[in-house]
Amino acid sequence: MLCTIVGVGEGVGAALARQFATNGYQVALIARTDRVTRPLSERLEGEGWRAAPFIANAGDVSAMDQAFLAIKEWGGDADVLIYNAAVMRPGMASEMTAENVLGDMTTNLGGAICAVGSTIDAMKIRRRGSILLTGGGLALEPYPQWTSLAAGKAALRAYGLALHKEAAFHGVHVAVVAICGIVKPGGLFDPQHIAEVYWKLHCEPEGSFTREIVLLPEGGDPYYNDPQGVYRAMSQPIKAGKL
Repeated sequence: MLCTIVGVGEGVGAALARQFATNGYQVALIARTDRVTRPLSERLEGEGWRAAPFIANAGDVSAMDQAFLAIKEWGGDADVLIYNAAVMRPGMASEMTAENVLGDMTTNLGGAICAVGSTIDAMKIRRRGSILLTGGGLALEPYPQWTSLAAGKAALRAYGLALHKEAAFHGVHVAVVAICGIVKPGGLFDPQHIAEVYWKLHCEPEGSFTREIVLLPEGGDPYYNDPQGVYRAMSQPIKAGKL
C-alpha cells in the first residue's frame, strides 16, 4: 500500500507521513527540496517503515510528472494521495496583480490537478483509493491580507467537491480538510491530531464518504476571519466539524 504526500513540511506533512507509515503504508514524500523529506524518510526507515523523498515544485507540471513516474517505479500505484502544497503570499486584495495570483494558482490548484491526474485512473480501475486535499478557513471566510491564498483555497475546495461527486461513483473517496487555524504542536491544531482526521477519512467505507471536514475546536467560530462580524448577517452558518 502506498501513500503519496505532496507538500511535506515539518508540520502537517510530516505528521501525515508518520500517521500513514505507522499504519503500514509506504510513504512517498514530495517537496521542493529534500531538507525535510530526506531526514524524515530516514527516520521512518530506521523505525522499520518504507519511505522515500522525491523533489518537485508542485507548481511545475513537468517536475510533478517526473516525480510521479519515479514514485510509480518505486512503490507502484498510490492508494492514498494527499495534496498539502500551497503558496503563502501575503498581500491585500487591492494590491494583488493578475500575474501574482495566477502564478500562485499553479501551486494552489494546478499542482493538485496534476497530482490527481497522475493517480486517479488507477484508483478508478481498482475501485478504491483516497484523495485528500488540504483546504483552509480562508476558503470559507477570506482574510484581506491573504487574498491570493484565499482564492487558491477556494478554488481547491470547489475542485475537490466537484471531484468528490464524480469519483464516488468509481469507489474513490475525495475529501477536503479545511484547517481553520494556525497549526502548532500541542495546540488546538496539533499536527498529529490533524493527521488522525485524514486517517479517519481514508478509513471511511464506500457509501459513507465525507466530502469535507471543517476543523474547528468544539464550539469554534467558522467566521474567525471576520472578527467584527461585519458579514455574518449576510451569510449562512457553516456546519463546523470537531477537532
